[in-house]
Amino acid sequence: MRHAFTPKEWKIICRHRTPYQVQQFLNRLPYNHEKPKETLRSFRGVVRNWSTHCLEAAISAAVILEQHGYPALLLDLESQDNLDHVLFLYQKDGRWGTVARSRDPGQHGRKPVFSTLRALVDSYADPYVDFAGRIVGYGVCNLTDLGAYDWRFSLRNVWKVERFLIEIPHRRFHMAEKRYQYWYQRYCAYKKRYPHRKPLYYPNRGLWTPGYPKNP
Repeated sequence: MRHAFTPKEWKIICRHRTPYQVQQFLNRLPYNHEKPKETLRSFRGVVRNWSTHCLEAAISAAVILEQHGYPALLLDLESQDNLDHVLFLYQKDGRWGTVARSRDPGQHGRKPVFSTLRALVDSYADPYVDFAGRIVGYGVCNLTDLGAYDWRFSLRNVWKVERFLIEIPHRRFHMAEKRYQYWYQRYCAYKKRYPHRKPLYYPNRGLWTPGYPKNP
């Protein structure tokens, strides 16, 4: 209910009514590199600290868009190096899209153009490949299934959300070895030449939500 939010929080909610607007809001926040220690902040914690990492951004998007009629769905991309990526998941006109924040521009949000979840996950497969990363599975959850747990407003770290995501069922995602090796070799060559840049050479950039931050 509205009275649960602070005036600053409610102003953010009122100004960001669509997934695209929420993506722009999250892009403007500094990335939370979790120094000096790891964090997992609620929406209230993100607003107070004015920075976010991927899971904090997904939680924040869920809180904001929940007020505009969207279910609090999260999509967990499971990686072979155990560095999963979590995104807010939504549907528009029966098509899937995402809102997300990342250190890598290729892992930000996607336009709602995907007819299946697998097709959506596949759009992240190539940009996910780095020195160790590779998507091997994906799972979907609704944060309201946490019941009375306070993932919206807690001023403590909401580690239960992370454990919840680990425990949900995941479907296997297979990326062909030839495809993986192509993007792995290309990534290695790119980073050798441009060690301080993020690659943006992916052919599916037209499916990305516009306005990703240039310096994640």
